[in-house]
Amino acid sequence: MRVAVTVEEIRNQVKEWKREGLSVGLVPTMGALHEGHASLVDASVKSCDRTVTSIFVNPKQFGKSEDLDSYPRTFDEDCRILEERGCDMVFAPTVDVMYPDGFGAEIQITTDMVNQLCGASRPGHFKGVCTVVGKLFNIVAPDKAFFGEKDAQQLAVIRKMVKDLNFDVEVVGCPTIREADGLAKSSRNVYMNEEERNAAGILYQSMLKAQELIKNGERSAETIAEQMKALIATEGMAQIDYVRIVDGLTLLPTDEVKAGDLVALAVCFGNTRLIDNFTVSF
Repeated sequence: MRVAVTVEEIRNQVKEWKREGLSVGLVPTMGALHEGHASLVDASVKSCDRTVTSIFVNPKQFGKSEDLDSYPRTFDEDCRILEERGCDMVFAPTVDVMYPDGFGAEIQITTDMVNQLCGASRPGHFKGVCTVVGKLFNIVAPDKAFFGEKDAQQLAVIRKMVKDLNFDVEVVGCPTIREADGLAKSSRNVYMNEEERNAAGILYQSMLKAQELIKNGERSAETIAEQMKALIATEGMAQIDYVRIVDGLTLLPTDEVKAGDLVALAVCFGNTRLIDNFTVSF
């Protein structure tokens, strides 16, 4: 497995692969890899002839009060995981490579989807996401790009960007990987102490509650969300940011739940903010 740190290195290798008629998959990450990331690499390796994984902690998607400086960086361990999974190349640029002196471009979705859910409390976050992902798509020129469904809003926003700007890449969503108690795998899980980690299991329980309500015929988005909140509130360490049900494509709020809607939540345990979701199916 090779490690590229410049745009020229990664482009030259991808061009060589494509001259050989090989397909290329991209797994964009910020490092601190876990089984969720590994499952994306697995999907790419299975679907494409060659797999590139990017490791770049993108400063443009962090707010002023967010955890950029403390975000876990485990590059050597990340490379070990990637090599074991069959990744062919790592793209690990510095900030100066991605955003050189004088950089002034950005990609911004102007519909209200970026102001919903996490976007309501993280202004500018998805502009940073779209800008870095757009650059990665242009640099790597993958045939397919793989993203986790845990970050459902991010996935929806990237799909919107790809559609509207005619990027020649297929965006593939991959299922959320969970711990034994149902908690979604996340790089931020390591921030929690043992008590907070145990308390966080309430999130999955609340989603199971919502699925049960829907299965039993409940269609009021407000009723389902309120019952989820009530269950989460029984865990004293949980501080709810939001529990909402939105249209799966536009991310706008819905009153009556239908197949394809997204049930999404964000809850803090101590200083750790966790997100999770599921898509409604009947």
